[in-house]
Amino acid sequence: MADQSDVETVVTTLVAAAVYPGGTDQPSVCGADARIYRGWPMTAALEADLARGTVNVTVTPVEGSLRNTTRYPATWHAIAPAGAGMSASVSGWTATFSGTPAAGDLAGMIVDDKSYVYTVQAGDALDLVAANLGVLIRADRVANVIGASIAVPGAGRLVARVAVASSAISEVRRQTQTFRITCWCPDYATRDVIAAAIDTALAPLAFITLPDGTAARLRGTGGETTDRAEDAALFRRDLTYEVEYATTVVQTQPAMLIGVGVVDAVNTYLG
Repeated sequence: MADQSDVETVVTTLVAAAVYPGGTDQPSVCGADARIYRGWPMTAALEADLARGTVNVTVTPVEGSLRNTTRYPATWHAIAPAGAGMSASVSGWTATFSGTPAAGDLAGMIVDDKSYVYTVQAGDALDLVAANLGVLIRADRVANVIGASIAVPGAGRLVARVAVASSAISEVRRQTQTFRITCWCPDYATRDVIAAAIDTALAPLAFITLPDGTAARLRGTGGETTDRAEDAALFRRDLTYEVEYATTVVQTQPAMLIGVGVVDAVNTYLG
């Protein structure tokens, strides 16, 4: 699910990319060192940074700006699953598993008219997957396990399959919140360069992608420049952006590995 902290983190990452377009191992757009982080700065640390010529850029939520904008019905949407890390093949009476098992993957076999399924656990290697399937099969008949292969002598029908579970996502709430990007600078020239770079980078973005895969609407709403005579060492500019984002829940949907046969009214086998 997407949370306020996820939005702050994504915006902070975008700000960092604007301030250091060539990466943090290259100079910033203003030439000065810059600290970019979530939250409000500590006064003593900020004053020390400004004295050294170090810029601070902070990302914070604007108090009282959160509004519930829910308007869509709760609907489940399937998320395309990643491909299974394993594969399976059959030659004669022997099934062989290959690839890289991942926790939650399903490995299964059909031997004659009976099916056997093993759910991969974290840390399982291919030989362990085969061994666990072999244990299930040996409850009914002879099965010889050699590495990642399982031989079932005398099997009339032998099928090996792998599958991976998929997920579905549903939006349960939508909200709009304003976030403040504050540039704390030691002089006005630095402030003007760094604030303009951030605003120029964010202004064209209609949407930003959050960690849960959803898109959040981004819209600039203004800003403020502060030059206070009582603090001659601080030149500050705020940029405010409104973000509309969804709170979501995700559930795992089981995968079909072994089908079940049925007989219809005209005795046609389905499976």
